[in-house]
Amino acid sequence: MFCPPGTTGAILCVGNFAIRAYGLLLMIGILLGAWLAAAEARRRGENPDHVWDGLLVVFILGLIGARLYHVFSNPEVFSNPEGAVGWSYYRENPIKILYIWEGGLAIYGALIGGLAGFFLYAYRHRLAIWRWLDITAPSILVGQAIGRWGNFFNQELYGPPTTLPWGIPIALEHRLPQHLTLPPETRFHPVFLYESLWNTIGFLILFNVSRRLGHRLREGDLFALYLIWYPVGRLWIETLRPDAWKLGNIAAAQVFSLIALAAGLAILIRNRLSARLRKAGGGPEAEIGWSESQAGSPKA
Repeated sequence: MFCPPGTTGAILCVGNFAIRAYGLLLMIGILLGAWLAAAEARRRGENPDHVWDGLLVVFILGLIGARLYHVFSNPEVFSNPEGAVGWSYYRENPIKILYIWEGGLAIYGALIGGLAGFFLYAYRHRLAIWRWLDITAPSILVGQAIGRWGNFFNQELYGPPTTLPWGIPIALEHRLPQHLTLPPETRFHPVFLYESLWNTIGFLILFNVSRRLGHRLREGDLFALYLIWYPVGRLWIETLRPDAWKLGNIAAAQVFSLIALAAGLAILIRNRLSARLRKAGGGPEAEIGWSESQAGSPKA
């Protein structure tokens, strides 16, 4: 039942099979997020079964996207002293691509893959795209907030040394090369914690906005707020990561953050302009603030 020394992140072992905190927390985050999305769908008069029915394809494509983003990355600094954690490492050790329990799932890859799965399912079942993106937006942040704690158990996603009281110890075998000569008791910025807290705050904001200001929102607004909130946090959090994959002089995650941020702002601007045009034309949506599709999306 107990795991042998060196089994990083494992909380239970049965023979050669290990249950790792990274995967367990990932699944808890996904299931809790899905449960919240299903509850929100029910509150809005939608069929919550769509959440559970579409979860499998969203999860599979999200997992593939998250892994491929990591595999094809090219970190500037190696977090594994024996080799790079990006493409230069995996092309020499292709079997390691399958070892997702060791970490290496990138959120922007997961979002791209997950959105692809969502669009496939929504197209197949003729769902109202923007409404369902709004339904799932807060729950995405919940999944991210919980999943980030898997990095704690894997001793990854930490920043530079710190003397702050919430700094965390990192074992020598998990340190970046430039930190190997530091004393064993050295503590580091828990970057995973900063992102987890940021996502938790984001969930609370989006949840309250959907409840208190829902009558003033247009379809797509809540998802747009997600596309703004998470990237803003990621932009500054990424500055604490010395192992970031960079495109030129900027971290790749910051590039994707800027793209997502621009998309979120574009959706909000488009919705505001659309509302003004409809109001000027005397359209009914100027009064209720919902798109035509609210009249009824197909139920399963």
